[in-house]
Amino acid sequence: MSAAPTIVTPATLRTWALPAAGSGKGSRGEVVVVGGSCGTPGAVLLAGESALRAGAGKLAIATVGDVGPALAVAVPEAMVLALPRTDDGDISVGCLPVVQSRLESADVVVAGPGFASADGAVEVLAEMLPHVTGALVLDAIGSAFLTQHPDGLHHLEGRGVLTVNPTELALTAGCEAEEVEDDPLGPASRVAKRSNVVVLLGGSTKHVVTPDGRSWTVEGGGPGLGVSGSGDAQAGIVGGLVARGAEPAQAAVWGAYLHARAGERLAAEVGVLGYLAREIPPHVPRILVELLA
Repeated sequence: MSAAPTIVTPATLRTWALPAAGSGKGSRGEVVVVGGSCGTPGAVLLAGESALRAGAGKLAIATVGDVGPALAVAVPEAMVLALPRTDDGDISVGCLPVVQSRLESADVVVAGPGFASADGAVEVLAEMLPHVTGALVLDAIGSAFLTQHPDGLHHLEGRGVLTVNPTELALTAGCEAEEVEDDPLGPASRVAKRSNVVVLLGGSTKHVVTPDGRSWTVEGGGPGLGVSGSGDAQAGIVGGLVARGAEPAQAAVWGAYLHARAGERLAAEVGVLGYLAREIPPHVPRILVELLA
C-alpha cells in the first residue's frame, strides 16, 4: 500500500531547495514551448512567460507561422519558430525540420499549450516527441498523445511531467471522470507508472504522483485559478523550474505550489473570481524570493 501523500508547505519546499540559480542565461537552461494555433496564440505566450518568470534562461516558442510576428513582439525575450499549419489553423504534420534541432538541444520542451484538436495534437507530437532528448512537460490536450501511445515517452527515462486537469486525466487513464473525482491518486498513479512520467493533476486540490509511487498534495489556490490560460501558466512554471535544474518531481511540486499561491494572492488583490491568467506569472518570482529567503 502506498504511503499517504505529503502535504506541501513552505517548510516542505525549504527542505527540498531548488538548485542555485546561475548568473548567466545559459546556466539556467533553455525552454522550447510547442503549441498554439491561429485561434489560441496566447497559450504559448503564457507558458513561455511563466517559464522565464520561474527562472529559465532562454526561451523559444514554436507555433503556427501566421502568429509568429505578433508573438515575437509580444514576447521579445523569445526566439519564435514559424511552423506550417493546416487549413483549420493548427500546427500541421511535416513541421519537424523547422524545430528538430531545438527539440534535440533544449533542456526542456513544454508541449501542448494551445493545441486545438486532440487528433491533430497526437499526429504532430508523434512526429516531434521522439526527438526530445532533455526533459518534457506535456500539457493539457497534449495528454492525448499518451492516451494513444502509453509508452511514447519511455525514451525519456522518467524525465517527463504530465500536467492535466481531471477531465484530461480521465481520458488519459481510460476511466470515468467520477473515478478521478472520487480517487484522484488512483488514476494518476496508474498513468505515472504506465507512461513513466510525473503526473501533476490540477484542480481545487493539486496532486503530484511519481512513477515509483511517491505523492504530494498542494491545497488551496481558490476557484479563480479555473480560468482560461491558467493551466498554460502552470505548465510553463514547471518547465522553467526544470530548465534551471530541478528534477521533474521537484519541479512539479514546486510548480503546483507556486501556481496555487499566485492564485491566492490575486484573489486577495483582485477578487476570488475575475483575475486573469496573464496576471499569474509576475507573482512567481516574488513567491520564489520568499521561499528561498
